[in-house]
Amino acid sequence: MGSSVILPNQLPVMPLPGAVLFPHALLPLYIFERRYRQMLTHALQHHRMFCVALVKPSCSEWHSAEDFFHFASAGLIRACVGREDGTSNLILQGLQRVRFASFEQEMPFPIARIDIIESRDATTVETEALGAKVLELYADLKHNGRQLPAKVDQYLAELRDLEMLADLMASTFVNDPLRRQRVLEERSLNQRLRFLIRYLNDEIGNAAA
Repeated sequence: MGSSVILPNQLPVMPLPGAVLFPHALLPLYIFERRYRQMLTHALQHHRMFCVALVKPSCSEWHSAEDFFHFASAGLIRACVGREDGTSNLILQGLQRVRFASFEQEMPFPIARIDIIESRDATTVETEALGAKVLELYADLKHNGRQLPAKVDQYLAELRDLEMLADLMASTFVNDPLRRQRVLEERSLNQRLRFLIRYLNDEIGNAAA
């Protein structure tokens, strides 16, 4: 489920309310606005990639680059089905954390020059312990009837990549967009896992209430 795709220096950006794309995760999208139809055409003609950025909660919709977060994930278009009316359904797979360094254009859709963001921590005994706690909380979520798709669930049972574990769990089980954004922006894997443990405990508590 990982990716060795090389990212270009700049990519289109799709700012969306409530949407945070994580590396390794899949995001289904319905493209219907004219500007995003143009963005999709651009992406398909170039690298089949674009970024999804979270629109700030203070904005009902975005009007400039100041209205969305500049820390996001680049995604690869894995499948795209166009319709006769010009709209499209697609599946975007998250590839890599990125930060927008500057913008080549803002309208009709943003195109950003990107910096790739790498995690800071090497895996330590503490990282392994935090990962084990995340898997323990996932077992509690499954007990409450919340589970990843069967293939992903089987994959997690054999997973040794704790960064991927954190991203898949945050993508699936953390509901609050700002919390998801916080996990996405955290460069320390250990701290990312700590955030995830706190947020998963809250989700389990809410489900039991």
